[in-house]
Amino acid sequence: MKIVTAIIKPFKLDEVRDALTNIGVHGLTVTEVKGYGRQKGHTEIYRGAEYAISFLPKLKIEVAVAANLVEKVIEAITSTARTGQIGDGKIFVGPLERAIRIRTGESDADAL
Repeated sequence: MKIVTAIIKPFKLDEVRDALTNIGVHGLTVTEVKGYGRQKGHTEIYRGAEYAISFLPKLKIEVAVAANLVEKVIEAITSTARTGQIGDGKIFVGPLERAIRIRTGESDADAL
């Protein structure tokens, strides 16, 4: 089992969710986060004054999947979240030692 974490632009969420559903991934967690990468934020003008916005709004998507689905998940996320502009995000993949469904007590692959 693996945990796939993706940081994406907020307006891409519906497309990413639909793509994941189409490949058989039916559960995900979404968290509103702020951060920056190479773009290091940007400046905005509000009522004539310029403000530096250091942390940009992003969404963090976490998906627990069987190891054999990881490449499909990565492809689904990259193909739908990509705009070609700076700040499209990142994907991180890590091991998932154990998963337990609280309601039924099922564990590991059965809990996914």
